[in-house]
Amino acid sequence: MDDSLYFTEQHFAVREMVRAFAREEVAPVARELDEAARFPWENIRKMGELGLLGVPWPEELGGAGLDLLSYMIAIHEMAKVDASHAITISAHTTLGTSPIVHFGSEEQKRRYVPLLATGKVLGGFGLTEEGAGSDAGGTKTTAVRRNGHYVLNGSKRFITHAGVGEIFVVTAVTDPGKGSKGISSFILTKDTVDLEKAREVGIGHDESLPKLRGFRAGKKEDKLGWRASDTRELIFEDVEVPAENRLGAEGMGFVNFMRTLDAGRIGIAALSLGLAEGALEESLRYASVRKQFGRPIAQFQGVQFQLSDIATEVEAAKHMVYHAAWLAQHGKPFSKPAAMAKLFASELAMRATIKAIQIHGGYGYTKEYPVERMMRDAKICEIGEGTSEIQRLVIARHLLKELAD
Repeated sequence: MDDSLYFTEQHFAVREMVRAFAREEVAPVARELDEAARFPWENIRKMGELGLLGVPWPEELGGAGLDLLSYMIAIHEMAKVDASHAITISAHTTLGTSPIVHFGSEEQKRRYVPLLATGKVLGGFGLTEEGAGSDAGGTKTTAVRRNGHYVLNGSKRFITHAGVGEIFVVTAVTDPGKGSKGISSFILTKDTVDLEKAREVGIGHDESLPKLRGFRAGKKEDKLGWRASDTRELIFEDVEVPAENRLGAEGMGFVNFMRTLDAGRIGIAALSLGLAEGALEESLRYASVRKQFGRPIAQFQGVQFQLSDIATEVEAAKHMVYHAAWLAQHGKPFSKPAAMAKLFASELAMRATIKAIQIHGGYGYTKEYPVERMMRDAKICEIGEGTSEIQRLVIARHLLKELAD
């Protein structure tokens, strides 16, 4: 891809900064963090200092004051080295912070966004439930208005940062008779589960945030991939949420969260692209030094074909990801391009990482090389923030609507 199609000198500077950080700070510890399923608090502090946890938010709200393309570059470049660090940026920024930025009151923005944008605390997004995954409108968590506050009961599943985070935006049913139009969203706060570690590294906890009784994190999920990312259940047991913590108008929770997911799909597409490109880079390096039959395996046609296929599809994915991001940044319709980019890039990540293991042969099946971790990390990209099947439904709906119009 000709970088000048999308990028300015500022974008190049962001890319070089993230590449250097990923190479120098993330790469040396990625394998250890994956094996231990340990959240990278030390690197989170450094990412906050670099502005990577608030890339697209205004400086007056504690952000870096950069644009959406810069944000996608940060996710893309980080994922080349480690998807767990990349999803931490993505989930915190798009899912945990953007609903408050886009739908919150001025008071809510001033109260919560600076804490999130600077990385002082981490945020999360509670939508998925036991029976409401792809069918997000099937939310069962309830919010009953009572004496100037809402009482929430229910739970959310597979929530990134559920344990380590302190600020969450969640959905709950406020009017059961209205279907998805009866779903509202709320801002909830709690302590991180890693209080001791947060105090040690100096981030992750803010004493001024109220701790809502009955709001807590469940057990940590033992996952195939993204193992250095924190994923847990969120539990609500008679949680009294002040009415001023409702995010947006009552009944707008589902609509606003769907808008959030549209943007989130570009982020997962960028993460998937990074995984595929990282697998390609690892494969090129390995194939140029690994010898069989007296010469580097890169000289064999079978290996060359696999490298060529990955490289071609990576180029296609770059255009799709950054085109969708450009549309979103310029206020143009981007729902269909975002779904297409997410679908193509996530499925490419699986194809590319599987081919990378094949190129590495027996070594690719060991933890000595990062491609096996990349393959494990790639699988969730076809599931999270809308499965491949949901992306195909979204795309088809747009196609049929365009035909009807």
